[in-house]
Amino acid sequence: MTHPIVTINKKEDENFLRTKTVPFDFSKFTKKELTDLVKEMRVTMKKANGVGLSANQIGRKERFFVAQVPDTQGKQHFYAIFNPVITKLSEEFETVEEGCLSVPHVWGPTPRHYRVTLEGYDIHNRKVRYKAWGLLARVFQHECDHLNGGLFLDKAKSVTKLLPKEKN
Repeated sequence: MTHPIVTINKKEDENFLRTKTVPFDFSKFTKKELTDLVKEMRVTMKKANGVGLSANQIGRKERFFVAQVPDTQGKQHFYAIFNPVITKLSEEFETVEEGCLSVPHVWGPTPRHYRVTLEGYDIHNRKVRYKAWGLLARVFQHECDHLNGGLFLDKAKSVTKLLPKEKN
């Protein structure tokens, strides 16, 4: 099952996306519900050709996200992180073209910290800690911004709107 992605195309949806999420409470979910939710988010993200998807992008108020990012050898790594917090940011920045599933057809050069340390919990409510750099660090920052009510538009140096390709 996939979920519709909340976009900024409607004012009330943009307001929802710009509202900070609430801490995820593991006690409110069975293991099966949690597994199903993560699977559904992963399918939704992949179907939309995304590399990350935060809970509020599918209309949920809880603080968690999923991401799937290749390593330097191209091997895909999947993450489902609950109650994530970035605990360390490098002073070094990298500006790369960025887009967002909730801001369709818009791209822009967006500065992000090159390295981050992210802490949170996995699907089993076990504490996790990741030291990330490059694309993974960018995705972690992008998704945490979502969970804090932010959009990449807030940080982009400029934006370009691309027209969707016509379907034949």
